[in-house]
Amino acid sequence: MAKKAQSTLVNMMLSLTIIAVVSAAALALLNNATKDPIAKAKADKVEIALKEVLPEYDTTKLQKVTLKNDKDTTKFDSIICKLAYDASDSLVGVAVESFSEDGFSGHLGVMVGFDAEGNITGYNVLETQETPGLGEKAKNWFKPAKYDNDGQEMKDNGRVVYDLESPRTVIGKNPGKNIIKVRKDKGEVDAITAATISSRAFCDAINRAYKAFNEVKGGTTNE
Repeated sequence: MAKKAQSTLVNMMLSLTIIAVVSAAALALLNNATKDPIAKAKADKVEIALKEVLPEYDTTKLQKVTLKNDKDTTKFDSIICKLAYDASDSLVGVAVESFSEDGFSGHLGVMVGFDAEGNITGYNVLETQETPGLGEKAKNWFKPAKYDNDGQEMKDNGRVVYDLESPRTVIGKNPGKNIIKVRKDKGEVDAITAATISSRAFCDAINRAYKAFNEVKGGTTNE
């Protein structure tokens, strides 16, 4: 009887080992099959975001920044910045892939665009772990558009015209001159309704982006 029980145990262990090996192989194949499409989709998303947040440009140059004395940057190797230049090789803006770990549900990734003087020209929420409804609101809440008399978004050369007078907007503001915090924290930005924590995380990401902008702005050339 003991011999039979031992045989059954061996068979069970062998079966489990085979299942584990087959599952691991299947997962590896799936990962290889999806890795390139996922990377391409992410690259396409970043490229679309660049055109959305920056003034018109001809070329870009990548530069990575590690911020000193930043409590969250140590979790990442660096912050990616794209310096944008016009046809005469003059800097017209900088796009920063910023983030905050202080969202209600954790990580918030935001690309922030600045002109050469540090004024915010646009932003794009790249990734969020916030509640789906709040994540959708954050995509446009802080950059409200202007509307015409027919209720249609106003555009100029295909670009949305933002309402710079709105108490919600960060567009046109300069974190070096304006206080990019929610009004509850004595700042200049209206928080998303019933989502103060998420709004604070967004402002945190904007201010971190501005720190990176200052790091790359000084003495940069397109060499």
